[in-house]
Amino acid sequence: MKTETCSNPVGGVPASGMTRRTFLQAGTTAAVLSAASWNRVMGANERIGIGAIGVGLMGRVHLRNFHAQPDARIVSIAETHAPRLDAAAEMVGGGVQKTGDFRRLLENKDVDAVVISTPDHWHALMTMMACATGKDVFVEKPLTLFVREGRWMIDVARRYKRVVQVGTQQRSGPHYQRARELIRNEHIGALLSVQCNFFRNVRPGFGNPPDCAPPRELDYDLWLGPAPLRPYNPNRGIYHFRWFWDYSGGQMTNLGQHSLDIVHWILGVQGPKAVTSIGGRHCLKDNCEVPDTQDAIIEHPGFSTSMQFRECSAGPGPSGMGGVMFMGTHGTMVLGRSGFEVFADKKENPNNIVARIIGGHPVGGPQPVPDETAGRWTEPLKDTSGNSEDQYVRHTRNFLDCIKSRKEPVSDIESGHRVATVCHLANISLRLGRKLRWDSEKEQIVNDPEASRMLVRPYRKPWNAELRALKVG
Repeated sequence: MKTETCSNPVGGVPASGMTRRTFLQAGTTAAVLSAASWNRVMGANERIGIGAIGVGLMGRVHLRNFHAQPDARIVSIAETHAPRLDAAAEMVGGGVQKTGDFRRLLENKDVDAVVISTPDHWHALMTMMACATGKDVFVEKPLTLFVREGRWMIDVARRYKRVVQVGTQQRSGPHYQRARELIRNEHIGALLSVQCNFFRNVRPGFGNPPDCAPPRELDYDLWLGPAPLRPYNPNRGIYHFRWFWDYSGGQMTNLGQHSLDIVHWILGVQGPKAVTSIGGRHCLKDNCEVPDTQDAIIEHPGFSTSMQFRECSAGPGPSGMGGVMFMGTHGTMVLGRSGFEVFADKKENPNNIVARIIGGHPVGGPQPVPDETAGRWTEPLKDTSGNSEDQYVRHTRNFLDCIKSRKEPVSDIESGHRVATVCHLANISLRLGRKLRWDSEKEQIVNDPEASRMLVRPYRKPWNAELRALKVG
């Protein structure tokens, strides 16, 4: 391994980007919202003890929201990057267990529930280990790195009777819930298709830094965990892990899980019949691996979903994010985190449409006739009430409430597994260059042994022994 000094050891993300003062300011809304639902601040020994594993970008968001809830207290924080660990402890005012090894956190009997905000390749094993030690779990999306992990997680969670919430917080948004009711009640008619997209432009890419010794403040071996042993590279560590197959599945498993989760949740989807995906890393010039351009067609019973991801073209509009578009026989709903809008289709006599195109027919073909069906098939609607911060707070609240009631959370582990499965199938299709047919009941790829072998990956030693101890895999 080369020993050059890395110029950007934490992937361009400040290790201590949020001070205690800015954290408290950001958490004001969460504290006010939760106070409205609770009559008193519970005593420390009555609160749910929270252990946070991973306190990077999303980890800090979750730490803030759980810290603001009056019936929760941050007991322990685990993080492989020492400066982030110190900054996170400062955010919650100190007085917490700090550890570089998450196993010490799991041993802490004051920890009732664990919040996992690590890179994707750690989600499954940490969740299962936490369940086995009697902890409930809030785990970030995507739920898994490969398909088989999801069923392992479900088996372990059920065996130990644990509550597991997946971090697809859009389900907790009131306007998403209203949109779900409208679509299920056929406000836009019978559903025909769904479109999802995310467009941005990050050219020329993330650079080509050389491999080097890992920074002293990062426990790189533990950061890798069950993933293959690779030389350290700044683009593999911390934030940029998402662009390597060893740790993630690119935007398909990142933003794709959010979009497809809404499709599954609203329409009651269990899985696809077939998945086709194309694309590649066509434009970005760096040492990363996942596609910068990807399209997928997902065939569901009765409708299809198309997905587009672009990293080198921002597309129309100020953000390039098109949200999720549901297209029905009465109209179309465009749904995103800030709200939704229903565009109603116009009622028209089909003969009039043809007549306008050809200007009437000289020998008795379609002619203009009085249009007695003028009007709209449905009512146009617009809702701008969406609030991303509020969705995170409500999702946090739902998890804490389910810990007490032992009910299924709004983003349960079974649904998280089924959505992640579709994202993984799209990536397998892209990498093999062919369409995959899927048996949702048996959770098997149909008649494709090569693709089927990609449903599982080996864990690196000694973490494969942890998997065997859990009696899965």
